[in-house]
Amino acid sequence: MGSDKALLPWPPVATGIPFSGETFVSATIRALSPFTDLVVVVAGNNELTLAPAVYAAGGSLVRNPAPELGQFSSLRVGLREVLNLGRDAAMITLVDRPPATASTLGILRAAFETASSEIWAVVPEFNTRHGHPFLAGREMMEAFLKAPASVTARDIEHQHQQHISYVPVDDPHVAMNVNTPEDYAALLNTQMK
Repeated sequence: MGSDKALLPWPPVATGIPFSGETFVSATIRALSPFTDLVVVVAGNNELTLAPAVYAAGGSLVRNPAPELGQFSSLRVGLREVLNLGRDAAMITLVDRPPATASTLGILRAAFETASSEIWAVVPEFNTRHGHPFLAGREMMEAFLKAPASVTARDIEHQHQQHISYVPVDDPHVAMNVNTPEDYAALLNTQMK
């Protein structure tokens, strides 16, 4: 991308439109806050860069001491922090996407809260694509934490498919990734329609 994806302006800034001050990370913290007790952001080498946006939006920050181990290592750092803070569930998302809508977050939380004890996680689905944020209960969190470091979150999800509820939502942001300047420009175009 050429810059920290978590700090991309949200909504995207068009030429001539002033920057609102929100970024992917700050907008996501604000979106999640009404649906969670706390928001924990996992940072790597970008900890000092992210800290002002995270704290200003009301989030907390934990550092992955080995970000070079990849995304799964960051997930595990965040889940350990959630458990250390006495929580038994987490709403998990990535920083390379716009925040889900309040309606979507409400649907996901309600589905998680009313799920049977056999359901360990609730995952949003848009046009048959699974996405984020997803909600994970203690059993799913422990499955992630007990897994070998060489696997991915997707591997663990597939191993425990029978314990996951996929919830259809009308929110394209849940299945969207922004990895390149072209992806971000395309996002700007969809926001202007």
